[in-house]
Amino acid sequence: MNDVIAFLLPYEFSPTVLALSAGFAALYIRGLVRRRAERAAPHWGRTLAFFLGLALMYAVLQTHYDYMAQHMFFLHRLQHLVLHHLAPFLLVIAMPGAVLAAGLPESLRAPVESAASWRPLRAAYYAVQQPAVAAILFVGLIYLWLTPSLHLYAMLNIPLYDTMNWSMALDGLLFWYLMLDHRKPAEGGLRYGWRLVILGLVILPQNAIGAYIAMADHEIYHVYAICGRLWPISAITDQQIGGLITWIPAAMMSVVGAIVVLHRWMREENAEGEAAERKPAYV
Repeated sequence: MNDVIAFLLPYEFSPTVLALSAGFAALYIRGLVRRRAERAAPHWGRTLAFFLGLALMYAVLQTHYDYMAQHMFFLHRLQHLVLHHLAPFLLVIAMPGAVLAAGLPESLRAPVESAASWRPLRAAYYAVQQPAVAAILFVGLIYLWLTPSLHLYAMLNIPLYDTMNWSMALDGLLFWYLMLDHRKPAEGGLRYGWRLVILGLVILPQNAIGAYIAMADHEIYHVYAICGRLWPISAITDQQIGGLITWIPAAMMSVVGAIVVLHRWMREENAEGEAAERKPAYV
């Protein structure tokens, strides 16, 4: 039990991570109570996805796992898989916007709406959510933080290390929101065909860097030898596992995303077809 408690305690306490995690959890619970009272509660699966995504994000940033990820390359890659792919995917697919809005206290609604409508912020958001920009950022950040010289410095410098993790989490949320946005194209969402194209295109560079790391016959990331690996495995084995995590599970997330998009596209077309059949014909 003591070992479990020790593992769950933060390695490097971040009040920001704690405040955001607790704040969004409290908002969601408050909003869920209100929505249930209005008989408008989301499906339990969405609620589960939201809390699972939030818990995963917290776990890789604020438990002792963060320490482990600084001493094993493959655990670091698993940490970024969670931050950049899995947790944002779950949070977005939960579609928590309406529930979080319902949980927002009246005194905070006007400031939040004002901040959300601030022109520089909206301009920056629309700029990074352009399909080509979003795809380049999504893949580019992976390559950026895996650049050996920068990776070495980031793992040894706390502010840069935090910047690395936060950038991966934020970009993951933005990318997966663009891909899994519940709005139809007619309502302002990205066309389904473009979503599928982007999800397919981002697979290739992820496969390339993952394969390069997995098949390298020399040590690329020396920082884990400097810090000391947790377990007695070779640097090459550590890299091979980390490369495979970057190569296969990351690509599979795009496949899962594409399946979700295809399902929504087919459901929308079927609904439109049924509506057209029900429409009376005038002769």
